[in-house]
Amino acid sequence: MKLQKNTLLALYSVLEFAGRPDELVPAAEVAAKHGESAHHLAKVLSELARAGIVESVRGVGGGYRFVANPRRLTLLDVILLFEGLGGEGSSGAPTNAVDRALGTVLSEIDEIARATFGSITVATMLKMIGKG
Repeated sequence: MKLQKNTLLALYSVLEFAGRPDELVPAAEVAAKHGESAHHLAKVLSELARAGIVESVRGVGGGYRFVANPRRLTLLDVILLFEGLGGEGSSGAPTNAVDRALGTVLSEIDEIARATFGSITVATMLKMIGKG
């Protein structure tokens, strides 16, 4: 499974902010760290703010901070803000037995990915990367 660029930026940002709970982290710092423009990242952060995951503080010394509950927020919660998981397969009905069988396998993979992303919290990820 390949996640879209915006989804990856959202996950990187959430983990960066959650891993530094006592700091306001400038968006430009996160953008530079991941080789992305601050303008592009701002669009992603705006969506995270609308969802109540991060908070923006303007002005000198401003930045973003994580405001969600890291023990409840899952990777799936963040991913679903930017893309769907499963359900958008190829157009049209399967035309033969191979297409139907492959469709079944791909649906199972989507369900496994959804369950896995839904079971991993931000707190768990922070432990995995050594920040929690």
